[in-house]
Amino acid sequence: QVQLVESGGGLVQPGGSLRLSCAASGSGFSINAMGWYRQAPGKQRELVAIITSGSGTNYADSVKGRFTISRDNAKNTVYLQMNSLKPEDTAVYYCNAHTETRVGSGYAFDEHWGQGTQVTVSS
Repeated sequence: QVQLVESGGGLVQPGGSLRLSCAASGSGFSINAMGWYRQAPGKQRELVAIITSGSGTNYADSVKGRFTISRDNAKNTVYLQMNSLKPEDTAVYYCNAHTETRVGSGYAFDEHWGQGTQVTVSS
């Protein structure tokens, strides 16, 4: 059973910074892509940033140049450094991970979500 535990959310003023962390726990799996999504009140969940197992990255246009995603494979942890935060970045941020687990002679592929962490940007 894979669990994702997020931390680092909170209240910050416009122009400020926050760093989110997400650690995957469990055993018997390897992690492929990891990412961060967010959902603001009344809006659909949207992709913020994603990082592959080879550290390739992709960002939503709205966060390019301000947010940086990174991962520590030894710790099964993904980070989101958020700089120059704006009020429109206010949302619940969710960690996402795609895993593969050896099953017999094959593999099982699964997707997992964290519980979400609130980020509020306000003066």
